[in-house]
Amino acid sequence: MTNTPAIKPNNANFSSGPCAKRPGYSLNNLNGAPLGRSHRAKVGKAKLKLAIDLTREILQVPADYLIGIVPGSDTGAVEMAMWSLLGARGVDLLAWESFGEGWVTDAVKQLKLKDARVLKSGYGDVVDLSTVNFDNDVVFTWNGTTSGVRVPNGDWIPADRKGLTICDATSAAFAQRLDWAKLDVVTYSWQKVLGGEAAHGMLIISPRAVERLETYVPAWPMPKIFRLTNGGKLIKGIFEGETINTPSMLCVEDYIDALEWSKTIGGLDGLVGRADANTKAIADWVAKTPWVDFLAKSADIRSNTSVCLKIVDPAVTALSAEAQAAFVKQIPALLDKEKVAFDIDGYRDAPPGLRIWCGATVETSDVAALTLWLDWAFAKVKAETIKA
Repeated sequence: MTNTPAIKPNNANFSSGPCAKRPGYSLNNLNGAPLGRSHRAKVGKAKLKLAIDLTREILQVPADYLIGIVPGSDTGAVEMAMWSLLGARGVDLLAWESFGEGWVTDAVKQLKLKDARVLKSGYGDVVDLSTVNFDNDVVFTWNGTTSGVRVPNGDWIPADRKGLTICDATSAAFAQRLDWAKLDVVTYSWQKVLGGEAAHGMLIISPRAVERLETYVPAWPMPKIFRLTNGGKLIKGIFEGETINTPSMLCVEDYIDALEWSKTIGGLDGLVGRADANTKAIADWVAKTPWVDFLAKSADIRSNTSVCLKIVDPAVTALSAEAQAAFVKQIPALLDKEKVAFDIDGYRDAPPGLRIWCGATVETSDVAALTLWLDWAFAKVKAETIKA
């Protein structure tokens, strides 16, 4: 039996969403929130515009791309893009985890797109990117939150594509470098990499996406909450802080606080560096630990935020699928009881395993401490479950 580790992570929050708050976080940092004021008042509009401007600065969004705050978290942002833009031409739908599967379902069964091509791969892999047809629109996740994989880069997307690229980047933004020239729509939610509060989404669109919005009218009725145009023209106010519905000004202040913190650690370079360091701490441990491995099949597609692990110990893999799943569940339950790590179960639709958030708001020292406890928990569960 591995000895009980002497130290615990200072912050046991390793959830993949909502994610850990930034180091040094305090509710006192939100005292500037204009609570009780209208978001349409001058002070409210100024806060929303500041959130957009800081987003552009930190993410290095090109000047001719538009940034909007929209309802419904990342899901709302993706749905808004799909309902508003798809149907003008064929579409390739790429799925390698549960959220990508959700966009496939909505495009095929809800929007009922006839000219839809679905490309799928199993958990731990991505589809053959060379087979994507860019004469079509393309919908994909940059980073698979529930599978621990990401696209290696944007090189597989041609600059002279005819279709639009719609990218769900909710667990990639602020931790991975997005190739803006290859992306026409980018969406994410505040509660992921920066540890913001939930229910607000971000919709970033290119000039090509604006052109589509102003020249194409979908065949289906458009819910008010999804409408980005009026009379065939873009509603520009949405991208200047005039939100479609009422935002939480407390959540806006929280997002601004996270963005301002990002500047103090070096902006995007600092954010990516912290996530990479956290994932390296996991990778170094995995390299010397025989009972565990990454779910991602190769290092070039391995996520540096939602790190997914599988148990490869022969004594465990020899068990039935049901018994393996039961075995794995005991590890996060034990670490939760010890107040070492909260919410590190694998996603419900993913293969049995562990999922550890390694985004920029997590400290590398906490990740390193967690690995010691993972060894302890595995050894304890194995000794109690699998008899010699």
